[in-house]
Amino acid sequence: MAAQSIVPVILSGGSGQRLWPLSRELYPKQLINLLSEQSLLQETAKRLGGAPFAAPIVVCNEGHRFIVAEQLRETGVSPRAIVLEPHRRNTAPAAAVAALMLVRDDPDAVMLLSPSDHVVRDEDAFRNAIEAGRNAVNEGKLVMFGIVADHPVTGYGYIKKGDPLDDGEECFSIAHFAEKPEAATAEQYVAAGDYFWNSGMFLFAAGRYLEILEALRPAMVDACRKAVNGGKDDLDFFRLDNDAFETSEAESIDYAVMENTTEGAMVPVDMGWSDVGSWAALWEINEKDADGNVLTGDVLAQDVKGSFIHANGPLVAALGLEDVVIVATGDVVLAVAKDRVEDIKSLVETLKDKDRTEVFSHPKVHRPWGWYETLRIGNRFQAKHLMVKPGHGISLQAHEKRSEHWVVVSGTARVTRDDEVNILEADQSIYIPVGAKHRLENPGDEPLSVIEVQSGDYLGEDDIVRFEDKYGRD
Repeated sequence: MAAQSIVPVILSGGSGQRLWPLSRELYPKQLINLLSEQSLLQETAKRLGGAPFAAPIVVCNEGHRFIVAEQLRETGVSPRAIVLEPHRRNTAPAAAVAALMLVRDDPDAVMLLSPSDHVVRDEDAFRNAIEAGRNAVNEGKLVMFGIVADHPVTGYGYIKKGDPLDDGEECFSIAHFAEKPEAATAEQYVAAGDYFWNSGMFLFAAGRYLEILEALRPAMVDACRKAVNGGKDDLDFFRLDNDAFETSEAESIDYAVMENTTEGAMVPVDMGWSDVGSWAALWEINEKDADGNVLTGDVLAQDVKGSFIHANGPLVAALGLEDVVIVATGDVVLAVAKDRVEDIKSLVETLKDKDRTEVFSHPKVHRPWGWYETLRIGNRFQAKHLMVKPGHGISLQAHEKRSEHWVVVSGTARVTRDDEVNILEADQSIYIPVGAKHRLENPGDEPLSVIEVQSGDYLGEDDIVRFEDKYGRD
């Protein structure tokens, strides 16, 4: 008899802080092509495809929904559901929501909870570890995967291996959880040989998880149940009830469940894992040159050692540096000592306090209809490059404080301006006055490229009144 399929539950939240400025709040690291031609989310979805896996449930931030759906489509993955979290509530409620949805259809459903932004180099070892945990799951255990710690790391939590379970030497009880340690303690853990990094991946029966969670956090399960029961389908997404989910406690599975139950178990595994949780971690897993550098983009490095330099825009020239991280995007240059990258989060918080937009978005902002990229901002004007996908278009809208001038660079544009509809080809343009109802659409088979010049006393993105929107945005 074939083993029961496992439903992957892929968590795609994240605030985009630890790999800032490449990662931003509106476009966090799981959506970026960091290590290949595909994003970390796409790599995760591929890894969790085929036997023994069923179609995944993806839990994501509402603001990322269209990008997530598009990236899954590009990968050929048809999810069971894309669940939209209206509030960040950490992993325990996210897992509860997915479990509640699964047990409605199958009371015996088994789920694999996986972050969307981790790297697994050895997929055979990964799958073998999952099979090693099945018997423990069948016995009602909540299984974690402990990564073989081959060097001391202060940025990971650790799990101490306990006694082997009755079903063999592949799955063990959990003796102890350890928080992110100081350097000396991390060295002791690695030397001991029975401490493993906490991968953040879990395998368990959905109903069993809910049973244990309800005993420990009944209010959380109640809030999640109401959020699911009061949720509704919205285009390709399932939207949780906002008010109900907001009342849930925000807590990780580790704190809410694993550290408070005797039903936890661990499978040790060496699978080339990284959470890509910092620029130092990204340096660690990349191939390095003879000087120990990882250089990407337009970089000139002389007498530079042990460094990570990424140029996504202008030339970065570096001389006489060692153990540094330099990341240059179109609007930000970050320079930090490699052993201080964990402090980037505090830097981002400072920028938030100063209301800097660089925390939230890149110059290129993705929308369900395509994207726009800010080219220049000046006194009373802003220039943007818009790309509209074939068959798509912006909402029917108006602006109260700015006018716009559109110039078609390539493709065909259908422009609604109040009561008239215009078809524009390359090198043609149109003016949209303040207050005019307007819409830009691409009726062609090729991408539509447009230069937009805005002028006015206020040019913020919130100066939009939408009358119609095919993507369900307010």
